[in-house]
Amino acid sequence: MVEIPLYAHRLGREYGPDSSESALAGALAAGADGLETDVCLTADEGLALLHDPLLELGTTLDGWAHERRLAEIRSSRLRDRYGRPTNQRPLALEDLLAAVPSDLVVQVEVKAHADRALAERTARVICERFRRRPQRRRIEVISFHSAAVAVAAAHGYRARLVVHADYTPEALAAWAIRRGVAGVSVEHFLLTPRLASIMRLAGLSVSTGTVNDPRLLSRVVALAAPDAVGTDRPGELRAEAGAIAPATAATA
Repeated sequence: MVEIPLYAHRLGREYGPDSSESALAGALAAGADGLETDVCLTADEGLALLHDPLLELGTTLDGWAHERRLAEIRSSRLRDRYGRPTNQRPLALEDLLAAVPSDLVVQVEVKAHADRALAERTARVICERFRRRPQRRRIEVISFHSAAVAVAAAHGYRARLVVHADYTPEALAAWAIRRGVAGVSVEHFLLTPRLASIMRLAGLSVSTGTVNDPRLLSRVVALAAPDAVGTDRPGELRAEAGAIAPATAATA
C-alpha cells in the first residue's frame, strides 16, 4: 500500500533517543527512505543535532545551545523521552552526513526558540558550511521559521516551510514562490485535500509528519497523497500499513 517515502523523524526516535547514533542505526536498518533531524547553532557556530535549544530538556547540560560550545554539548549525554540520561551523546551535523548513504535525503530542521535572527544565522551557517561539499545535494533545510527557510532558498538549497496553520493557503503559496521555496510540510491533522491541491497548483511539494499509526497513514494518503511522511518508526509503519491494505481495499 505505502509507496510514499517514509522519513525517520528525529532519526527514528522509536529506536533510540532523539537524533542519536542508536536512533540512526535503527532507522537505517529499518530501510528509512530519508532522515529528519533538528539542528541548533552553538556558541562557536557548530551544528548540534538537538530537538530542544534548551539543553536540560534533552541532555545532561543546562542553558541554551547557542551559549555552549559544540565540544561541551557533544560531551554531554542525551536523555530519553522520559527524561532519563542514556549512554548516547549528541551528534554534529557533519557526523550524520558522514555516516549515512550518499543517496539518502537528510531534512535538517532549524531550531531557534523565538529568535528570528538566530534562526536566520543557523540556516546561513548550514548553507555556507556545505556549499562546496557533495553533501549539499541531499540536504533539505526545513523550519517553522520562515526566515530560515528563505535564507536556505536564497542560497540555492532545497527548502521547506513547516506549516502550523491552515488559513490563507493561497497567500502562503504565493510567498513560497516569491522566495524560491520548494515545498511545505503540513502537520497531518491540518492536511486537507484543498490545502494540498492549492500547494500543488503552485508547484510546491507537500509532506507531512509525524505519523506512527497505520490507520492514520492510510487516511492521510487517501486525503492528500503527500510526497513524503515523517515517522518515528519507518520499518514497522511500512509493514503494518502493508498488512492493513488488503482489508482496506476489500471494504472500499
